Amino acid sequence: MQAYVGITDREWFELLRNLPHLEEVNFWQPSGNSQFKALNPGELFLFKLHSPYNYIVGGGFFAHSSILPISLAWESFREMNGARTLTEMRTRVDKYRHQAENSMTDYAIGCILLEQPFFLPESSWIPIPGDWKSGIMQGKRYDLNVEPGLSLWRQLHVPMIFASAVRETARYGQPVLTLPRLGQGSFRVMVTDAYERKCAITNERTLPALDAAHIKPYSESGQHVVSNGLLLRRDLHSLFDKGYITISPSNQVEVSRRIKEEFENGRDYYRLQGNIIRLPNNPLDRPSKEYLEWHNSNVYLG
Repeated sequence: MQAYVGITDREWFELLRNLPHLEEVNFWQPSGNSQFKALNPGELFLFKLHSPYNYIVGGGFFAHSSILPISLAWESFREMNGARTLTEMRTRVDKYRHQAENSMTDYAIGCILLEQPFFLPESSWIPIPGDWKSGIMQGKRYDLNVEPGLSLWRQLHVPMIFASAVRETARYGQPVLTLPRLGQGSFRVMVTDAYERKCAITNERTLPALDAAHIKPYSESGQHVVSNGLLLRRDLHSLFDKGYITISPSNQVEVSRRIKEEFENGRDYYRLQGNIIRLPNNPLDRPSKEYLEWHNSNVYLG
């Protein structure tokens, strides 16, 4: 199992550790030029403060990385970006981009999505490993099975705040890879990426017009997993949630007769009847038949 130690500023850290009931955070990178690929889902991403605070102060479980317009990053995570407002977030990003962007420019940033974040009390902050070089600008990866990564793992495993986030460990204290439980923001981004930023029904690719829809709502015990999601144009998302359209277990669009009965219209929607939706490339991300059957039986108006 690998861990990555990423550098962040203390203001980001302080704001997030004081938010209650935090399930996820977006560890953003100011440049949207390259995607983070140093970890597999479930591996540890750790926070190191900028010098002179040369300590590891917390972390989270890596779920996904993406390059997103800053507006979508804000809409998905809000204060979990480590900023109180979009304006404040843009100010921080601009500082590291070393330029002042036009306030209307929706530039791209790197986003590292972390689940079940933890923040160590200052008495438990961990000094950086001895092989850390002062010239490191973004971060460094460590193998937790060998030194110095193994010592880092053992120090992390002691504090109770960390133990509460870890559900499984192998015998003798060896680290184990576990898949993180997703939060709402990560669900939205991962569904968006799984469908290649195109509506599953219409292929619409105007990103501000698209939403990640739950097939079975979270309020009805539906999980934040990609197989419980569909990327839909916003009008179709609304109709799906209200039962005017559904997707059959065979991945066909079904349009309710109630649209015509109640609104005396719907021609554009009835054209979609029977169409096969676009499916994610990864079979594990495709809509769960169990969730689709639930929507057909409990939400769809027929």
